[in-house]
Amino acid sequence: MKRLLSLLLLLIPSLLGSAQDEPYQWPKEPEVLAKLQAWQDLKFGIILHWGVYSVPGMVESWQITSEDWITPDTTRTYEEEKLWYWGLSSEFNPTQFDPTQWARVSREAGMKYVVFTTKHHDGFCLFDTRTTDYKVTNSGFKGNPRADVVRYVMDAYRAEGLMAGMYFSKPDWHCPYYWWPAKATPTRHHNYNIKDYPERWAKYKQYVYDQVDELMRGYGPVDILWLDGGWCTPPREDIDLPRIVANARRLQPGILVVDRTCGGEFENYQTPEQTIPDHQILTPWESCITLTQDWGWNNHPEYKSVERIIAILAEIVAKGGSLLLGVGPTPQGLIEESSVERLHEIGRWLKANGEAIYSTVPTPIYTNEAKTVWFTANKDGHTRYAIIPTPEKSDKQESPSLDGKAKVELTWHGNVPRKGTRIVDLSTGRSVRYTVKGDIVTVTLPKHAASTHGIALKFTCEK
Repeated sequence: MKRLLSLLLLLIPSLLGSAQDEPYQWPKEPEVLAKLQAWQDLKFGIILHWGVYSVPGMVESWQITSEDWITPDTTRTYEEEKLWYWGLSSEFNPTQFDPTQWARVSREAGMKYVVFTTKHHDGFCLFDTRTTDYKVTNSGFKGNPRADVVRYVMDAYRAEGLMAGMYFSKPDWHCPYYWWPAKATPTRHHNYNIKDYPERWAKYKQYVYDQVDELMRGYGPVDILWLDGGWCTPPREDIDLPRIVANARRLQPGILVVDRTCGGEFENYQTPEQTIPDHQILTPWESCITLTQDWGWNNHPEYKSVERIIAILAEIVAKGGSLLLGVGPTPQGLIEESSVERLHEIGRWLKANGEAIYSTVPTPIYTNEAKTVWFTANKDGHTRYAIIPTPEKSDKQESPSLDGKAKVELTWHGNVPRKGTRIVDLSTGRSVRYTVKGDIVTVTLPKHAASTHGIALKFTCEK
């Protein structure tokens, strides 16, 4: 129940976020627009949550708030709980830390970009910052040659050819200029009146500026600055984001900024969390969704099936977005084998069917009535793809039979194959049998469909 409540609360900003509040603002800078267009072709990325919360395998950061939805540990006072949590940094000692494994597994899974948590709301920095001692190079990992974690993660992913992104939390609960130790910390917000203490807030703004400056200056090329903590935004919590972004783009020309759930000129693409929009969106967006039920690692994971992830990916891409899949490395510093196995299967499917996913564009009719088939389009204007995921065994929705015997009716208003064209199974290159009557296309699926997590078909339409 505690996990469910936490997920619901985290979803609220996404469900009520900027997509509904104000229109999307396209970037004006040519370099940013070019990077955004390149990012839109990638379709599939990985977000890695890793920090002191990985040591006990608990929900990241939130245990140190005292909001009503948090279930406290009654064996400790609230102040003792915070001290215990922050003290986990001394136990953070990932002696098997292997970012090359992370990056290789991600590439083999078909992922094209990474977003790595450089700092979550708890304030623990996974880079060697000069602004605080609450950092990985002052943790149990201190003295290890790879202690400056962000450097090695970014280098590993760039070496595998992935676009490199950094997650950064705007609020910082460890910083005394955000949560003043002299006062109680009842919520996720700063805990003092900024109007009464403007000099303290000015120090916090400089603190955030300096940390982002360090990340932009000292860790090689960065493609995405992914900002979390949407409540830290004007008018209540103004950190002078225009100044921060101007400096970031001076140091990293063309960098995308994702001021998630906040809208405006610095939300270069929108990011609903743990959910998929119920309609097609033609401006840039991604859904960030976990492979298990949690962002970080825990020792009792509840995995989504490979079929489910492929179906999620197909739906998101058909609706015009990208999937950012959440994976939590272990306290020792590896992506565990149970995750690797699932990611490998996803990668196998994408190797065979990726043409229907990567570098595609939305087509006006993007699904059938039963929502069992998802359509994408090639940029050439007339090539279409029909993605038919294998339904999970637990699915109760109407779904096509994938036994190679039943015919499946796919209603394609405007996606009817051009007369005489072949419909081709991407994974084999072979034609499949079909008939057309009006705007109803009936396809006989190949027998292998049931054992390959679904199939993708390619065909040609009239422009």
